[in-house]
Amino acid sequence: MHLLKPTSKLKPSNLFSLLFSTQATSENPKSFILRQCIALLQKCASSNYKLRQIHAFSIRHGVPLTCPDICKHLIFFAVSLSPTMSYAENIFTQVQNPNIFTWNTMIRGYAEGENPRPAIDLYSRMQVSSIHPDTHTYPFLLKAIAKLLEVGVGEMIHCVVIRNGFESLVFVENALLHLYGSCGRAESAHKVFEVMSERNLVTWNSVINGFASNGRPNEALTLFREMGFEGVEPDGFTIVSLLSASAELGALALGRRVHVYMFKVGLMENLHAGNALLDLYAKCGRIREAELVFDEMRETSVVSWTSLIVGLALNGCGDEALELFKEMEMEGLVPTDITFVGVLYGCSHCGMVHEGFDYLNKMKEKYGIVPKIEHYGCIVDLLGRAGKVKEAYEFIQNMPLQPNAVVWRTLLGASSIHGHLGLAETARTQLLQLEPKHSGDYVLLSNLYASERRWSDVHKVRKTMLKEGVRKTPGYSLVELRNRVFEFVMGDRTHPQDEQIYKKLAEMTKLLRLEGYMPHTANVLADIQEEEKETALIYHSEKIAIAFMLINTVPRTPITVIKNLRVCADCHIAIKLVSKIYDREIVVRDRSRFHHFRDGSCSCRDYW
Repeated sequence: MHLLKPTSKLKPSNLFSLLFSTQATSENPKSFILRQCIALLQKCASSNYKLRQIHAFSIRHGVPLTCPDICKHLIFFAVSLSPTMSYAENIFTQVQNPNIFTWNTMIRGYAEGENPRPAIDLYSRMQVSSIHPDTHTYPFLLKAIAKLLEVGVGEMIHCVVIRNGFESLVFVENALLHLYGSCGRAESAHKVFEVMSERNLVTWNSVINGFASNGRPNEALTLFREMGFEGVEPDGFTIVSLLSASAELGALALGRRVHVYMFKVGLMENLHAGNALLDLYAKCGRIREAELVFDEMRETSVVSWTSLIVGLALNGCGDEALELFKEMEMEGLVPTDITFVGVLYGCSHCGMVHEGFDYLNKMKEKYGIVPKIEHYGCIVDLLGRAGKVKEAYEFIQNMPLQPNAVVWRTLLGASSIHGHLGLAETARTQLLQLEPKHSGDYVLLSNLYASERRWSDVHKVRKTMLKEGVRKTPGYSLVELRNRVFEFVMGDRTHPQDEQIYKKLAEMTKLLRLEGYMPHTANVLADIQEEEKETALIYHSEKIAIAFMLINTVPRTPITVIKNLRVCADCHIAIKLVSKIYDREIVVRDRSRFHHFRDGSCSCRDYW
């Protein structure tokens, strides 16, 4: 076997001096060589090259290939030194009766590698060979299952863990928390967490990250507070999860408190925490603070540069995003495919059509990056936002990749905005085949029919939605006040300050009309009277959220609103004027970008 071939570079004077300097003994020569080879592995196996030298030497001096004692050490070092498992697998297949340590080492190697599937196969072979798993088997196995996102297999192993009496071991329970969090089952992770008799920092990090990474930021922040009450000190992993949750909610004040904590405990030099902090400020619309974090980072990575490039693009600073990309190139950093998604996104949201195509060509020709569907989707979005809907359709037709639902949905959205009914219906036909239950597609087509006053077609679409059981995603707006996040929906009357909010809304409407505001009723796409449409517009969730913040914050305090849907044209017009009337900077993050309203204008320059 070529992997085990002795090398001519082997020199007794260096690597094997330990073996030859040992005094003669009455011990069996083969046992002596075996013991000394194991000692050499433990002392000298610091690279794959040295590992193979020792392995080759052991074979040449009579240690059998099948010897479990030498093989368990060889496999351990092979797994520890190399991300690939081929060498370890070659050794493992020759071992006679490998012990549980060797099985666990192989499972660990696959669990930590790029292809974790063989870890599950090895576990099955263990069962067939009547090898009983021990306390170390399950954490490695569950890690492999988590990577594969096979929650059904994970639940089966969970049952086995309980049956074998390992469910009370903290490192096994931590592995279960990680599994359920990775598979989108944050509630299941929390159930495991609640019954744990022993919890450590890893436990808290796993359950907090499980909620944070599955769109449950409120629960993540609640657990963080509980963690503090129990006297558990957070680390860099906790901070990353916490900042991710804060960014999702737009909880800027909480994020700033975390920033102060990072200073106090010396976590500002933690690259991952620094990147998460940068991302927080960018996602909360504080792009200048994100730039300050970036400038103060002692160490930056491609992730740092990419995060800021995307943040600038989202916040309407496309020119600055492209300048930063050029600076990144000058620093000698190699952009990734994700970096180019950010660059193309910047071009899209700033209407830079020609530049977008130039960058698409550059990633292929200069960096050898094969464009993915996300990059082609950005180009479709770029053309669609610029009103070049027919060109966008032609681009889709000529794409080298099969367009997915996101690409067709982008075309449908652009067609709806620019009134291309024929292309909208073409896109909808494709979407019916790919994702027939997506509510947003029905809404976009219904809105386009309504704008054309084709009410019978609107009713047909709505009737189909009811028949298929498709429900429209309700819009909501989030605002943060005094370390709490408040949610409002259209026409919301549930807040304790309900009367004050609606009084402020009436005041806002009166002042808006004095500024020349006329409700943009084209956005109320229903067959109702004009006066009813105007009333409906007043009570959009973002306007209610802004009224709430105007009541509860001192004059000139900036207001940040997180909106789950695209901000409508009427709200966009109204918020521009509100920013001027009340002398407030208002930042609205909708589902696709940031709008910075100040002195009656918006950073998007009415292009979104």
